[in-house]
Amino acid sequence: MVRGSSPLIFADRDDAGRQLAAEVAHAVRESTGKPLILALPRGGVPVAAQVAARTGGDLDIVLARKIGAPGRPEFGVGAIAEDGPPVFDQAILEALGITADDLAGTVAAEREELSRRVRRYRAGRPAPHATGRVVVLVDDGLATGVTARAALRRLRADHPQRLLLAVPVCSPAAQDALSAEADEVVCLSAPSSFRAVGEWYGDFHQLTDDDVDAAMRGVRASA
Repeated sequence: MVRGSSPLIFADRDDAGRQLAAEVAHAVRESTGKPLILALPRGGVPVAAQVAARTGGDLDIVLARKIGAPGRPEFGVGAIAEDGPPVFDQAILEALGITADDLAGTVAAEREELSRRVRRYRAGRPAPHATGRVVVLVDDGLATGVTARAALRRLRADHPQRLLLAVPVCSPAAQDALSAEADEVVCLSAPSSFRAVGEWYGDFHQLTDDDVDAAMRGVRASA
């Protein structure tokens, strides 16, 4: 589902979350039980908080780490999710002339960082139980979509009743690729001129571990 092909500019992640929440609420309106709204930290957390508030869903996180290209760590060529194997975009690897083996050191470093974030963000809580539930994976936007792909595959292994991916903005290529991984992709805008997620936000400041901690303290308090 794409609301329109014309570009949107969001004031910030809260604004994007409120707009996205209306579409997600429509997509899950006939579902039984409370949906499980899972954020991809860090940027997906404030967006998912708005979606959970609108849908009445349970808010939690699912952790995944991007595997960056050599010398270009911001350019995702793969990703790992909790307890999952690395997932690579083979077309990008071939275009760059590298293999998965060339990235073994990067994978090890990202897995270590993933473990650190699990310990910090969860503070001993178990991972959310997705089996048999309507699950909505939320991020603040998708460029290559490889991190979301790793998370979706990890969640699919838990056999959810229905698995949705919801983002305010994404590249058309990411939307097409991930439509095969999720039962439904809810994206407010997939502009043909897409270059980077941050270009579609007025305020796209980098979030910190403390920001995620604050959100998760609210989850723990309501559990």
